[in-house]
Amino acid sequence: MRHLKLTLAYDGKNYVGWQRQKNGLAIQQVMEETWHAITGERILIVSSGRTDSGVHARGQVCSLTTESAIPCGKLVQAINAMSPPGISAIRCEEVGPGFHAITSAIEKTYVYYIQSGRIQDPFRQEQAWFVPHVLSIEDMRQAASHLIGRHDFKCFQASGSNPRTTTTRTISRLEIVHTFRDPFDDIEIWVTADGFLYNMVRNIVGTLVQVARKSETPDWVKTVLESKDRTHAGQTAPPHGLFLDNVVYSDSSTETTCRTRTSGI
Repeated sequence: MRHLKLTLAYDGKNYVGWQRQKNGLAIQQVMEETWHAITGERILIVSSGRTDSGVHARGQVCSLTTESAIPCGKLVQAINAMSPPGISAIRCEEVGPGFHAITSAIEKTYVYYIQSGRIQDPFRQEQAWFVPHVLSIEDMRQAASHLIGRHDFKCFQASGSNPRTTTTRTISRLEIVHTFRDPFDDIEIWVTADGFLYNMVRNIVGTLVQVARKSETPDWVKTVLESKDRTHAGQTAPPHGLFLDNVVYSDSSTETTCRTRTSGI
């Protein structure tokens, strides 16, 4: 029995997310069917986290066990030859039996892309949220500073989430990167944490945009955080601007730490 760590990149626009669903095609379904076509095995492929419908990834990590003896390099080639457009295997690695895509993860990074201003870049409309307003980057950064550290992020958790799950997380990085490409304004919101609640990043982004539009002050975000009430926060940003960027792992079975990261898009 071999234990493998598989890293994927995908465009989520044509899929209902990672997890198998009854209402459409999921990345998990595609990957498990592709694996069966290559090896003849029917296995469960576990990902580091469930990306929602329309959300993208360039560093999604999966774990699986297999009886196949096909070398890792050949598996990457076969997956890429047989997968539909928009899904790519980045690498495949042998790992110890203690590795698990979810429970071995110690840190994740998401990035959300916004294009603001009066003119939309037509080539980014499927990978960035177009906000047709001039946004205050300084106000957005001041608001984001209230969210760094260990907090109860219940106010940014989607309604209807499991009430028995702890909502305390630690955000170690929340960085706003602004680039002007005449006539386009690009904003990147980078969020690194030890874990994320359902829709947490998209709800944070919607709240920061509300501040950046001058609808609220930066200190309002601190009040929202302390309220622990989802109805007090901003809107949920649309899914197509969100990317799972990378996942950091501590593999207790080998007592090593491995970082999975790919270059930016």
